[in-house]
Amino acid sequence: MNLNDPLGDMLTRIRNGQSARKATTDVTCSKMHEAVLAVLKQEGYIADYKRIKRDKFDMLEVRLRYHNDQPVIRNIGRISKPGRRVYSSIADLTPASNGLGVKILSTSHGVMSDAKARSVNIGGEVLCEVF
Repeated sequence: MNLNDPLGDMLTRIRNGQSARKATTDVTCSKMHEAVLAVLKQEGYIADYKRIKRDKFDMLEVRLRYHNDQPVIRNIGRISKPGRRVYSSIADLTPASNGLGVKILSTSHGVMSDAKARSVNIGGEVLCEVF
C-alpha cells in the first residue's frame, strides 16, 4: 500500500473508528505515529495503544475512548500536510479551539502538545489539531 501521508491516514482511521463506535482501531506502526499517540494518551483523548503483530507487519492497536457513549475526540484534523508544511514560532501559535483543544507539534525536542511547547518556549511544525 502506497501512502503519501501516513500521519493523515492514522488520523482518519481514528476518526472513522470513533464515528463507527469501535472499541479499537489498527494503524500502521512508525516512530512518528507512536509519538503522536503518546501525546493523545497523555492528554486523555485515547485510552491506550500498543504494538501488535498482524500477519507480517507491526501495527499499533489504538483503544478509543468514549464518555457517556460519545466519542472523546469530536474533531481531529491534519494541519501541516506534505504539500504545505506549516511551521509556527511559539509567539504565533494560537490555542486550539479557543483553548479547549490541543495542537500537536513536532519540535527539535520531540513531538509534544502546544501547552508543553509553550512551557519549554519552543516552536515547530504543527502536525494536527484535536478537539
